[in-house]
Amino acid sequence: MPRPRSLLALVLFLLPVTLTAAEPFRFPEKEHGKGKLKYVDKTLPVLIVEGTPDEIGEQTAVLAAKPADKILDYPRALLDRFQVPLGWQVFYRAGTGMLPQFPADHRTELEAMVKAGIDREKLVVGNTMFDLKKSIACSALHVGAERSATKNPLFGRNLDYPSLGYAHEYGLVTVYRPKDKHAFVSIGFPGLVGCLSGMNDAGLALGVLEIYTVKEGVDKFDAKGVPYALCYRRILEECTTVAEAEKLLRSMKRTTTNCLAICDKDGAAVFEITPKELVVRRPENGICTCTNHFCTKELKPENQQNLFRSIDRMNTLDKTREQDKLSIEDVHKSLHAVANKTNTMQTMIFEPRTLKLHVGIGTLPATAGALKVLDLTPLFKK
Repeated sequence: MPRPRSLLALVLFLLPVTLTAAEPFRFPEKEHGKGKLKYVDKTLPVLIVEGTPDEIGEQTAVLAAKPADKILDYPRALLDRFQVPLGWQVFYRAGTGMLPQFPADHRTELEAMVKAGIDREKLVVGNTMFDLKKSIACSALHVGAERSATKNPLFGRNLDYPSLGYAHEYGLVTVYRPKDKHAFVSIGFPGLVGCLSGMNDAGLALGVLEIYTVKEGVDKFDAKGVPYALCYRRILEECTTVAEAEKLLRSMKRTTTNCLAICDKDGAAVFEITPKELVVRRPENGICTCTNHFCTKELKPENQQNLFRSIDRMNTLDKTREQDKLSIEDVHKSLHAVANKTNTMQTMIFEPRTLKLHVGIGTLPATAGALKVLDLTPLFKK
């Protein structure tokens, strides 16, 4: 007859074991100064910030960056994951060297976050590492009004980035109402001063797509340029059309190679960008697609590589050309078809004429579920 202790051990061994998964991160709903963080439909975090660069920086720090402190360590975790030689300190020194090129208001905003208690090193690296270490593999699809079932242009975009199992939980929709500039929405993460995806109150929308290979002899990097996410924020703050955006971007000193998919209420383009060149690619028959390789003869390499399935994804998006009219759901399905199960952290469809945003964040892949719809018109009002 077994001893009681042995019997208890046997019973415990046979009992079903239930492991409780950690609850996903959730931003606290709160107000600070002119700023406010709230949830739409209980699941979509929306941060609204307003005022001077100092005010916006403080509001961002208190309402989003401090509660989401784990995401501020993400750049270091990413560098460790990829075993980048010398890692953090090299990136911090390089990022510090780029700070003088920040637009003055953006630098002031970053300093306000530091003053509010956010670690300087984490902010500097988090806002410059995109230019120093390429890791984004995104997709974009623009449908002109003549090809749209809604009779209005549609601009869809996936942001693919290594989630490391948690970064997707910190996705955030931020509505900026900067003093004396255009109001705009940015879909990103806490502590990010620049813009990777967004649309302003004039209906100008954009998304960045990184480029890994380029034609031989073309410059790939200039440490004296403005970090690209800040260039694109300036476009949303200062421009109303694709033409104005092109003019402003040509005037700025740029850091590295990437594509900018961009559209306004009436037209669209892909800017293929290097530190010295900017080549414009226009839609074909009302459709414009983009992934992570250059397509223009001026910049594409002789032997185009299919890195991160870039060519395959673009071919999939190009199949939309076979349809006469495309609905919002058609664009969503196309974005889902090119999504990465573990890396597509954000997906969105902009409606430039109606100022509506359809967005998916917080789950992997972000394309898998229904998209939340935001009417940005009332949110843009100061």
